[in-house]
Amino acid sequence: MRRVFLIGYMGSGKTTIGKLVAEKLGYGFVDMDVYIENKYFNTISQIFAELGEEQFRLMEQRCLHEVSEFEDVIISTGGGAPCFFDNMEYMKSKGLTIYLKLTAAELAERLESSQANKRPLIAGRSGDELKDFIADGLAKREAFYSQAIYALSGDIDETVNEICTLISRL
Repeated sequence: MRRVFLIGYMGSGKTTIGKLVAEKLGYGFVDMDVYIENKYFNTISQIFAELGEEQFRLMEQRCLHEVSEFEDVIISTGGGAPCFFDNMEYMKSKGLTIYLKLTAAELAERLESSQANKRPLIAGRSGDELKDFIADGLAKREAFYSQAIYALSGDIDETVNEICTLISRL
């Protein structure tokens, strides 16, 4: 039984890399945001707007516990998931945790050049404002992210290969 949790800031490639690793290894793949939206029949943005962040984080924790029982799966967590409750310790107790570590500049470039700028937290931000917002967010989350067993920062193909190698050693 293998379970891998990909953590990192929005735009770090958790979903893209997770899908590629799962496909390469024949594993299942779970995007936590999609899982939550399907379970609660609502978008993350709507849940935040209607119920607030505290309620969302409780829902996220319940879903994290559910998917942590799946086997041979790659799980792409939400960017904030490791930062609340005991989620980081819980993930480490249930599987392999991998931090997809990029700089604020790299994340800003990715997010600005993609459709990701439609995300509520960064909507309307660009250039230095976006980079500064990301740098501030990373600084607040780094203490949690850095608890992951591994931190990887290569390009997508390199990171996929590194993760597959790590899993093959389990």
